[in-house]
Amino acid sequence: MLSINTNAASMSAVDAINRSNSSLATSMERLATGNRINSSADDAAGKQIANRLESQSSGMSQAMRNVSDATAMLQTADGTFDEMNDIMGRMQDLATQAANGTYSDDDRAAMQSEFDELGQQMSDMMQNTTYGGTNLFNGASGLFSGGSVTFQVGASSSDTMSVDISAQLTSLTSSLSDLSAAFSGDQAGTAGASGTELMDASSANATITKVQDTMAEVGRIQSSLGASINRLNDTAANLQNMKDNTDAAVGNIMDTDYATEASNMTKQQVLMQTGISMLKQSNSMSSMVSSLLQ
Repeated sequence: MLSINTNAASMSAVDAINRSNSSLATSMERLATGNRINSSADDAAGKQIANRLESQSSGMSQAMRNVSDATAMLQTADGTFDEMNDIMGRMQDLATQAANGTYSDDDRAAMQSEFDELGQQMSDMMQNTTYGGTNLFNGASGLFSGGSVTFQVGASSSDTMSVDISAQLTSLTSSLSDLSAAFSGDQAGTAGASGTELMDASSANATITKVQDTMAEVGRIQSSLGASINRLNDTAANLQNMKDNTDAAVGNIMDTDYATEASNMTKQQVLMQTGISMLKQSNSMSSMVSSLLQ
């Protein structure tokens, strides 16, 4: 029907232009921001899923930092026991030397003096080894000697790992006190205490066995720490794998497909131009009515 009051063709053209303009604006926004979803209206379900995945990824990033901190702490502890092994190796050398009947009392007194210094040094290490200002082994106040230490190694509340060497540390402290009077005295607050472990051949011979037994206890602690460090390394590798794949999933949901959006933009630009051209044509139809009245 040819009409003046209602120009259906013009209204259809305007509607088509508005739709093309809206689609063109969306494509240009996606190309400008790099994000397929710029508001919940773009993809409500996708936005919710992406937010959840991004939260998980952020939590895993923090967990990886936690793992690095925990590894550094355990390596600090392990390094202390490495040094203790070196010290006890020297103590065993001194005890073996003093057990030989070729030495005088003055010779053994010199050996005993060094033995005492080594014992006191181990006491200092037990009392003063810290990580980030936190004491690790000093009696009840020490982090590891006070009980189980729990590390948060994942993004969920159940992703934890505990290390408990408190019983082993208690046993080691007792063995060190039995091995060295200087260690025992320093632990009790009597700095500079002297022992008699090497003052005769028989005592020195017995000290050899005590040193070996104590070294075995240190080895057991290091074995526990080493196993925990290896577990943390495996945890870090798994976290990195999960984070990489989670980030990829977020990208699949959120990122702009530039090939698709560039094609959509071109399409909408052509449709806009065509729609405007058709609007001009539809508006000229009213002049056809006047020709009927001539």
